[in-house]
This record gives sequence, C-alpha cells and structure tokens, in this order.
Amino acid sequence: MEITITLQELGRRIAELRKNKGYLQSDLAQRLSLSRSSLAQIESGNRNLTALELYKVSTILGVRMEELMSTDYVSDVTVEYKRAGSIRKETSRESLPTTDFSKFRNVILYILEQCAGKPNIGEKELYTLLYFCDFNHYELYEEHLSGIRYHKTSAGPVPLHIDVFLSSLINENELYRINNSIPGQLTTRYIPLVKPDLSQLRASEKEVIDQVVHRMGNWSARTLQAYVRNDMPWQATREGDQINYELVFYREMPYSVREYDEDKI
Repeated sequence: MEITITLQELGRRIAELRKNKGYLQSDLAQRLSLSRSSLAQIESGNRNLTALELYKVSTILGVRMEELMSTDYVSDVTVEYKRAGSIRKETSRESLPTTDFSKFRNVILYILEQCAGKPNIGEKELYTLLYFCDFNHYELYEEHLSGIRYHKTSAGPVPLHIDVFLSSLINENELYRINNSIPGQLTTRYIPLVKPDLSQLRASEKEVIDQVVHRMGNWSARTLQAYVRNDMPWQATREGDQINYELVFYREMPYSVREYDEDKI
C-alpha cells in the first residue's frame, strides 16, 4: 500500500490510537514483535512500516488501514493513560513549550553555581546539563521546567537562541565568558557573577537540577557527550530538528527517571 500521508503524521496517529486504547508503548511493541525503540522511531516519524506491520498495527488498534492512511482522518484527542496503577483521562500534553526566560536564567545560574571551577563543564557540556534538567523534569511531572526548545546538532543538544540569551546575561554583568585555546580546540566556559534567585524555582524543580548536577557534573566532556547520544529523544530526532519532549516517555533504563507500574496494565 502506498503511503499518502507523511511518516510524521502516520506516527502521530499510531501513538494517539495506542494511548486511546490504553496501551503502553512497550505493550504495543511486544504485540508487533518490535523493540520498544523501533516503535518509538515509528511514532516519531523516523521509521517506515512494512505492509505487514501496518496491517498488524491497524488490527491491534481497531482501525481499518484505509482509515488510518486517509487524508480525511479524524482523531479523538482524549487520551487514556494507565500508569502507576491508575487510569486517568486527559487531553494530549502540549509538547511545544513556552519558554519562561526568567526561570531559564535562574536554571543556568544555579547549574553554573554548582559547577563553579569545574574545568570539564564548558559551553557544550552546559547545554547538555540543561537538556537533561528540562527533559528529566518533563518525564517526571509532564510539565516544562524552563520551556526552552532544543535542537539536535552534531555537537549535542543546543537550546534555541542560546547565544542571544547568554550574550544578554553577559551584557547585564550576570555572566562572564572565558575562552580557552588549546592546540586544535577552542573551549568556552561561563562564570556566574550573580547568585540565582531560588525563590523562582519550586522544590521539585531544584531537586531535578540537583540530581542532574550531582550525577553528571563531574563527568568528562567525552563521557557526557557519549551519554546524551544514547538518550531516546536524541536518537529519535533527525539532526537539525527540534527534539520533541514527548519522546522522554519512550526512554529505557538508565535514562528513564520515572517509575511506571506496567504490571498493573
């Protein structure tokens, strides 16, 4: 069968139908004889389905193949979740965040305060720590921390418009930039000149940041870079594209920071 809609749209429909049926991603993957990561790739639009896989998906999810592939497809946005032993219905989460620049400023200052003087935390490493703070918080609480958007680049996850934001903090004498030259490489580090306003961070938000810094703050740049490249949101995103926060729900250990009681499904 020729696919007449985009893979991204097809993946979105499959993910939505799966949630409406109350299936965890791991459950549907098992019924399709696929790995969890393969189904995550399908649902994010980064992997095509064979004709047999498409038939199995439509059969399991209770929708005709023609309807699933139709350009006139109409879906129900109400999603049923079965997690932590309970069932609740809610509208789909908003995966496109709205940036809280005041909170983002304090997250940056707090991370840099905790990592002050550490030579392993350069500019790229700071971006990676920010990424894990934001994405870990979203997996735990299904709410955005800073709301910053990240793009996948060859150097790692990069917050959108981060250069402009950091330059504004430097101009306001809140950050100091240090450029260090070593043979064949230029490294950039930032030193906080003011303390973060912790009243702007909830206890749960501060706890997530503390956990990330405590676990990863002493890692070498190479270790941190290798680790982020195996995180599901990173793996399931094409280079240059925005990393979708919803992909955190397809994480597996040791990346997942939330306990899902799948035995009660």
